[in-house]
Amino acid sequence: MTGAPRVLVVDDEPAILRFLKPALVAGGYEVAEAGSMGEAVRAIAARAPDVVVLDLGLPDGDGKDVIRKVRAWSDVPIIVLSAREREAEKIEAFDLGADDYVNKPFGVGELMARIRAALRHRSERASGAPASQLGDLEIDYAGHRVTRADQDVKLTRKEFDLLAFLARNAGKVVTHRQILAAVWGPAHTEDTQYLRVYVRQLRQKVEVDPNDPKLILTEVGIGYRVADVS
Repeated sequence: MTGAPRVLVVDDEPAILRFLKPALVAGGYEVAEAGSMGEAVRAIAARAPDVVVLDLGLPDGDGKDVIRKVRAWSDVPIIVLSAREREAEKIEAFDLGADDYVNKPFGVGELMARIRAALRHRSERASGAPASQLGDLEIDYAGHRVTRADQDVKLTRKEFDLLAFLARNAGKVVTHRQILAAVWGPAHTEDTQYLRVYVRQLRQKVEVDPNDPKLILTEVGIGYRVADVS
């Protein structure tokens, strides 16, 4: 990215736009606006924003259709900003490729933090970083090695694959289905109990207190998020 990062705000509520735009500009962002699904898709294609803040309730369709369309050709971070709190809505948005989900009403400080995290993670993915640092835990992807204070943390191959997938998506909620498909394959997307067992085993090895996890966090009914501790 060069210059000010570009944020596209997709929302048909003028009050939200009036509230958000000054805060984003003050935070050093260039801001573009779209008030409909059609405008959003065209703006993403034409202006290539660095992050999209997306409402789901749009006058010409569901914001989830924006995610579906855009994910066919772009990996731009998409942060859903919505009053919809149903678990099924959130799961569908994440499964379609949303990077984050913030409920309305929201605090502007929280949203700004989510935007910064999304931009940072996109940059890290683009750089193809060979390792990740999560607090005092270092993950060497090429060497399939995890260390804490230069001491090896012994993981099985599947435990390592699970931790690596979560770490590459640090700060982002990933659904049970996304994890299972990535680590075990598409035939295992319904094996959520199997995943819980592996997460429990992994926490025993990488958390300081497995009963009070600070690294691998549960998003109840949806999936998991590795805490953004970078």
